[in-house]
Amino acid sequence: MSNPRVLTLTLSCPDRLGIVAAVSQFICAQGGWIAESHNHADQEAQVFFMRLMILADSLGCDPQAFGRRFEEVAQPLGMTWRLSDSAHRKRVVPLVSKQEHCLYDLLGRWHSGELNVDIPCVISNHETFRGLVEWHGIPFHHVPVTPETKPQAYAEVARLFDEAQGDVMVLARYMQVLSAELCERYAGRILNIHHSFLPSFVGARPYHQAHERGVKLIGATCHYVTAELDQGPIIDQDVIRIDHSDAIDDLVRYGKDIEKTVLARGLRYHLEDRVIVHGRKTIVFR
Repeated sequence: MSNPRVLTLTLSCPDRLGIVAAVSQFICAQGGWIAESHNHADQEAQVFFMRLMILADSLGCDPQAFGRRFEEVAQPLGMTWRLSDSAHRKRVVPLVSKQEHCLYDLLGRWHSGELNVDIPCVISNHETFRGLVEWHGIPFHHVPVTPETKPQAYAEVARLFDEAQGDVMVLARYMQVLSAELCERYAGRILNIHHSFLPSFVGARPYHQAHERGVKLIGATCHYVTAELDQGPIIDQDVIRIDHSDAIDDLVRYGKDIEKTVLARGLRYHLEDRVIVHGRKTIVFR
C-alpha cells in the first residue's frame, strides 16, 4: 500500500498567543486533515517553530492555492514558512572522494527503497567509484579539483547540480572545502558528514587529533555546510566509547559505522522537512 500524499508545512515566527489556533483553524477551513503536528517555543529567543503534515486529498484546493491563502495568515504573524509536497520526489546528488563507506550506504538505502529519492548523478574529484555508480545506472561525473582549478571545478559542480535539478547536495566524505560562493548559493541545501563530534576536532584528520588527546568518546556529525569550516548548523550526531588500547586504525574503523548512520539519519530528517534552521542551531522534529 503506497503512502498517502501529504503536504508538510514548516514555519517559524515571533512567539505569541494564538499561533497554533490560527494555523489549525486555517487548515480546518480548507478541509485539511492534520496527520502529524509538532511545535516548539524557544523561550530565550522568543521564537515559535511548528511542523505539520496535512493529507493533500483532504484539501479543497491545490498546494499552490493553499500556499497563497496561507500567506494571509502568515504575513500578520511575521512568519517564515515553507510548504513541501510529497508528490515531488526529492533529488539527492552525492559528492564523494576516495572513502567508500558513506556512498555505499546511501546507494544501498536508495536501491532498497529505504530512501525514497532520486539520485540523478554522483560527482567526484576522483574516478575511483565510477564503476560502482554506473553499475547502479546512475551517471557519474569526474570533476578534478586542484588548488589552481578550484573556481572552475566548483562552477562545474554547480552546473551539474543545477542541470540535474538537485534538491540537496550530500558530501559523503567529499574531502574538499567548498567555496564560500557555493555555500552561499545553496545555503541550507548542502549536507556534510564530519568524522568527529563537533565542535571538537574540526578540519582534517580528526581521528588522529582525537587519538593524540586521548579522548574516551569519538563521534560523527551531520551538519549543513557554510563558508566557515565545520561550523554549520548541526542536524544529527552520535558517539561511541573508546579506550587507551585503541589505535588510530581502530578509531577510523569504529567511526565509519557512526558516520554512515548519522549521515543517513540527518539526510532523512532533511528530506522529510523535519529540520528548521535558526541562526547557528537547528530545531529537529523527530
